[in-house]
Amino acid sequence: MMKYFDDTTEKVLSDLEKTQKQFWNIARVTGEFLYTTIKAQNAKNVLEVGTSNGYSGIWLGKAVKENGGHLTTIEFYDKRLDVAKENFKICKVDDVITTLKGSALMHLEYLPDDFVIDFAFVDANKGEYIKYFEFIDKHLEKGGIIACDNVLSHEAKCKPFIDAINAHPNYENVILPLPAGLSFARKIR
Repeated sequence: MMKYFDDTTEKVLSDLEKTQKQFWNIARVTGEFLYTTIKAQNAKNVLEVGTSNGYSGIWLGKAVKENGGHLTTIEFYDKRLDVAKENFKICKVDDVITTLKGSALMHLEYLPDDFVIDFAFVDANKGEYIKYFEFIDKHLEKGGIIACDNVLSHEAKCKPFIDAINAHPNYENVILPLPAGLSFARKIR
């Protein structure tokens, strides 16, 4: 296993990996992929839908911090968000992360018109992926990426989203065989 970060951050990630199933966290390889992609894309305006305990947010937060950017993350459950905020603080990414508590659909619907997204990561209510996509699309820059987890592990629930993004003329989408299946779409126009 490659070491990406300082010992403190690696310890937090390792501890969170032990509770992956309980908190519905992404696999480490998915975190590594997202981190590397955000770095390579030089994404500065990143959105996460589904914070949970902050595991994926640490990967995203480290990437945007190195890029001089910012992460906005949304979580419905208070207790998970409290744990995530503490993990962000320990890993020294809390200064580049804005946490929003509540319904992702509500927060996404009311994003300011000038809210720009370079990279979006979605890992929340699978049945709502299609609605998340409709709101995110309005803010995603040309060349931007929307990555959605669990599209193979929850294939039936994600099907409306996958069908919509595959048919959308403004997107190129591929499903990567990462542990839960990751839809990885680039906005081309």
